[in-house]
Amino acid sequence: MLIGYARVSKADGSQMLNLQIDALLGAGVEKNHIYTDHASGTKEDRPGLQACLKALRSGDTLIVWKLDRLGRNLKHLVTTTHELSNQDIGFRVLAGQGANIDTTTTNGKLIFGIFAVLAEFERDLISERTKAGLAAARARGRKGGAKPSLTKAQIRQAQASMGKRETVVSELCKELGITKPTLYRYVGPDGSLREFGKKVLGIKQ
Repeated sequence: MLIGYARVSKADGSQMLNLQIDALLGAGVEKNHIYTDHASGTKEDRPGLQACLKALRSGDTLIVWKLDRLGRNLKHLVTTTHELSNQDIGFRVLAGQGANIDTTTTNGKLIFGIFAVLAEFERDLISERTKAGLAAARARGRKGGAKPSLTKAQIRQAQASMGKRETVVSELCKELGITKPTLYRYVGPDGSLREFGKKVLGIKQ
């Protein structure tokens, strides 16, 4: 059985699924076997795609208009397709850069194998760059990690405010642009400094 999946990024009607659906119908997919989403490709929560993947059975073929309709990124695309392959489900792309991909054929499997190698290469490059960046930061006397949510001045402000009974914590958080859990990582309810606050202010534990 042929199963189709189509997606557009916007849910406001400014993008239409017609072009993709017509292409899928032209490829032999029956209309009631086409699943759709109105969502960004970067979103993990895509009900149409989830339903589509659940509907696929051994011997079926998943067909999409272009590669970017299916995967959030190269890694997700390769992972999804390998999972399909392990279940004896084919994958075919109708247009765009991946138009030669058809894992039901020998040549199609070869082409997608190249994508898998590129995905691994990309993952290794990212890991290598991250390690190099952290090493360079350590060499300059800095540790890696996220930047503090509060500046020194904001921490002092939070200290002074939290020490007053009339302070409304929710209003203070709104003023500082942070959440309550973040505030309490830096300052206690009585205005005392906590671990994160001491680190930013350079106070030894």
